[in-house]
This record gives sequence, structure tokens and C-alpha cells, in this order.
Amino acid sequence: MTGTRFRLSARVSSASPASVSALLEQLLPQGSVRELEGDLLIDADLEGASAKDLNRALLSASRGVEKKTALRAQWMATDGTTQSFFDYLLKKTTSRRQ
Repeated sequence: MTGTRFRLSARVSSASPASVSALLEQLLPQGSVRELEGDLLIDADLEGASAKDLNRALLSASRGVEKKTALRAQWMATDGTTQSFFDYLLKKTTSRRQ
């Protein structure tokens, strides 16, 4: 079974941005991780069962390195549906109109 492709655009805040950045670069080798004003900005393409599962995996791994880490993420599926999360909480779902 093939998962859905998602485009991730996220901002990560952490008490240890260098440690979390190193982890994110390992987890997202084809993505972009850069620092801006103390936060990390992420742009990457991922495949998974759902945006919720991918978001949970990314935040859990980041918090494994530094507990004081927050994730604000937007996951856009290939069908145009965008889901916005703050940490583990789904805040908004929007669909591209045809």
C-alpha cells in the first residue's frame, strides 16, 4: 500500500535548536532545514499514511532530542488538502477548490 505524498512547511521552536536541527537534517535528507530568528524553518516532501501520523512522528522524534520543542506545521497533500497543526493538535483543514 502506497502512502500519500505531502509537502511540509513548518516552523520549529526549541530550547536546543542545534540539536533538533541535526536530527531534522537526518530525518529529512531531501528537505530544507534552516534557522531564522532562533526558529527552524522546514520545507520537505514526505510520504505517509496521513498528515497526522507524519506530524506526530516528526514532533515525537524532535521532543526525544529536546523536550521543550514546539512544531507549527502545514501539510499539503497532492489532492490540495492542507492540514495545519500546532504540536499534536489539528487546528485547520482546507481544501483547494476545483
